[in-house]
Amino acid sequence: MSFSILDITEEKDGGKARNKKWPWFGAPIYAAAAFALFYAAVLPSFHSYPKMLYQSEEALHPDEFIGERAMRQLAEYSAIGNKMSGSINNEVHTINFLLREIQKIKDEARLDLYDIEVDTQYSSGGFHLWGMTISYTNLSNVVVKISQKSSDNENYLLVNSHYDSEVETPAAGDDGVMVVVMLETLRVISRSEKTLTHPVVFLFNGAEEACMLGSHGFITQHKWSKKCKALVNLDSTGAGGREVLFQTGPNHPWLAKYYQASVPHPYAQTLAEELFQHNFIPSDTDFRIFRDYGGVPGLDMASVMNGYVYHTEFDNFKNVEYGTYQSTGENVLPLVWALANAPELDNTTAHEKGHTVYYDFLGWFMMTYTEAVSVAINVVVSVASFVCIGTSVYTMTLDNGADAPKAVVKRFAIIFLVQAVTLFVACGLTLLVAVFMQGVGLAESWYYGKWMAFGLYFCTLFFAFGMLPAIYIGLTKKKTNMKLDQTIACFMHAQCILLALLCIILTIMGIRSSYFFMVGIFFYAISVLVQIVLKLTLKKSYFVTVHLLFQLLPFLFYTYICYATLVTFVPMEGRDGPESSPDVMISVFIIATAINYAGFVIPIMHKFRKPKIVFSSFGVITIVFIILACTSAGFPFVKQLAPQRYYVLHTQRTFHNLDGTSKQDSGYYIQPVDTRLHELDDTTFRNAEPESWTAATCAAEPYCGLPLYSGRWIEWKDSARWIYSSPPVIPMNISLSLVSKTFLTGNKVRYEYNLRASDRVMMYIDPLDNVEVTDWSFDHTPLVEKHTPPYLIYAIYSQTEEPLNFWVELEHAASNTEGPYMKLVVSEHFQYHPEHYTEDYKEFLATFPDWTYTTDWFSALESWIV
Repeated sequence: MSFSILDITEEKDGGKARNKKWPWFGAPIYAAAAFALFYAAVLPSFHSYPKMLYQSEEALHPDEFIGERAMRQLAEYSAIGNKMSGSINNEVHTINFLLREIQKIKDEARLDLYDIEVDTQYSSGGFHLWGMTISYTNLSNVVVKISQKSSDNENYLLVNSHYDSEVETPAAGDDGVMVVVMLETLRVISRSEKTLTHPVVFLFNGAEEACMLGSHGFITQHKWSKKCKALVNLDSTGAGGREVLFQTGPNHPWLAKYYQASVPHPYAQTLAEELFQHNFIPSDTDFRIFRDYGGVPGLDMASVMNGYVYHTEFDNFKNVEYGTYQSTGENVLPLVWALANAPELDNTTAHEKGHTVYYDFLGWFMMTYTEAVSVAINVVVSVASFVCIGTSVYTMTLDNGADAPKAVVKRFAIIFLVQAVTLFVACGLTLLVAVFMQGVGLAESWYYGKWMAFGLYFCTLFFAFGMLPAIYIGLTKKKTNMKLDQTIACFMHAQCILLALLCIILTIMGIRSSYFFMVGIFFYAISVLVQIVLKLTLKKSYFVTVHLLFQLLPFLFYTYICYATLVTFVPMEGRDGPESSPDVMISVFIIATAINYAGFVIPIMHKFRKPKIVFSSFGVITIVFIILACTSAGFPFVKQLAPQRYYVLHTQRTFHNLDGTSKQDSGYYIQPVDTRLHELDDTTFRNAEPESWTAATCAAEPYCGLPLYSGRWIEWKDSARWIYSSPPVIPMNISLSLVSKTFLTGNKVRYEYNLRASDRVMMYIDPLDNVEVTDWSFDHTPLVEKHTPPYLIYAIYSQTEEPLNFWVELEHAASNTEGPYMKLVVSEHFQYHPEHYTEDYKEFLATFPDWTYTTDWFSALESWIV
């Protein structure tokens, strides 16, 4: 059987017929065509935005989102500056901005059709999250409810975004864009005559960056919270751009159906959801709080472009992707309208029917179906591929001049083994390069120049995918009558079988992202089926033509996902912590996407002459890129555009002894945030204490006697740097007063304290040997779940001078009636008071190169033995 697209002349070699190969220079043309297809179709699709609508055109576009108005509002929001919870900027200026814009909306609204209620909420409470016990006081939210006068429905849709920010950032992207999108969405609805069956609650959340406390305060305390039946959560991990739907439900597939039906610019992947929920993304959103503490199902969406500016001063108005406003608005507005009119909102529990599988195709359209349907599709497609491949191999045995059927089957079995080894070697070699790059200190060379990832990891994968089959074909070409096209087809068949087996295994494991492999298997099985039909009807198969035509869509799909993955995850790897493995992570992402098309696209290159030289060129490119990584071209960090991140805390520490004496020191506590730890060892860190200092401090004090600021810092503390310095200026010293010490029955003692400090406090409670914390005034989760001390407690206040009153109850051994019982450590953090920076601190911060970014503040820590 002939599989070739061209008329083939046969030449004799040892009495055996072989296909004539194409000229070698066709191989780079073929590769260039693949690149051209990527640049012509994938990149424009990913970066496609609708035309912005302007306020001057508003009369021509009733009931439509006006992007220009949102853009103007964002400029004003961003100009307020940093908006940390508790600060004047957040609690006064930003709230005033929101109330003013909401009043404008009310003034222009159809109040004959709608009721609009506005509430400024201040909440206090506590819970346990990320290894921390959290206490919060007087944090703000601005809440708006719009309901149609003609409807008395008591089931609400909740739409949430946050207006607070992290340290130093004006937060234009995270999450100012979503704030103004919500404002414009509210405005359009309030002027429309469209039906609004269910009221919509717009929660402008004032404390998301502070451990998602605003959402907790709303969902556990607000008067409207119990009536909120579904959620649209809007967040960001960058500076605008297309927003990805990355969490749904859970167990409410109808939500994804409404997204599919109403959103004109879909960008959604179950793969992103499972990566997020398995902690591959170093972030979290309010979605968790609404789900865990309110039982509210929903859709979680976040913009992802330019994640380099996330939580930095560069997250400003000018860096927000211009197309964001109209694109996001055109998605959010119809989605909110659709969900607000959804009958499922009246009884969401009746529609709790399992998980959803969803994915978009280049933003052109979206697929969504239930997990049960996904299982059926994956199994049917995989089994069908086995049948098609089996039939194809059978037809090879019927080809005149072919080997005997037994020889064909044997050759295919050997090819399957070769391809299995090829897949294993390709993945292993790619991972080996990643491990090597990290081991020699060249990690993240792709951090700003993503093109480095192509040479390091794509080319390594392509080299292995092509070279091993080329060696096999070269060694066996004189030992078989199977034509080259048939041999190439067998390698592709083997790749499809391997992917189908992987798809079935993942499906059995309950991994919904197994659809990712199913797509490629489906298109390949169809192409094989078409080739069989052509062979039976026309006595020809046009192998290359049919195969490449059916590889066009999966190639676009997988390269689109790969590009989206790199755009999203590469910036995240710069803040994933010093203990992370960024090159391994990126190489795994590349492997997971590339194996779905490499095993079907690379084999075509065996049609060209000198294939070993062609595939060797990929290996040469890998070596060249490794060399480039050693040069300035491979240096990952760029001023303002992609800086290396550090936390820098000017810290004063006081350690109180039992005898009433104390020891005090001061220094700069530097916490690196990525894996390239030694870039500044010879400059900024040349006076840093040795690792032995860190080890000794960690042995003597809870959490190394360092003023940690989050649960993640616990994992990072071993990479911390400490440089002794002059003391910071502390505007409000820690004042811890013992209110009472009470001995209780059962060898228990209770301490009651009064604490005055800054608006952000971390406390460590570390019971000594043979002592156990049995009760306290904080959330009881770590005590009930028997967490291992030291216990980490985070307390935050907003616009209040009331002290934090708390108590701790300890049970001690009978022989230890006099104590001591525990170490109590309090650290206070001043995160938005740069006016108190000392000159020494400013000079030290100036020693950081311009390709770094410091998130800096000052703190004080005091430790007692009680």
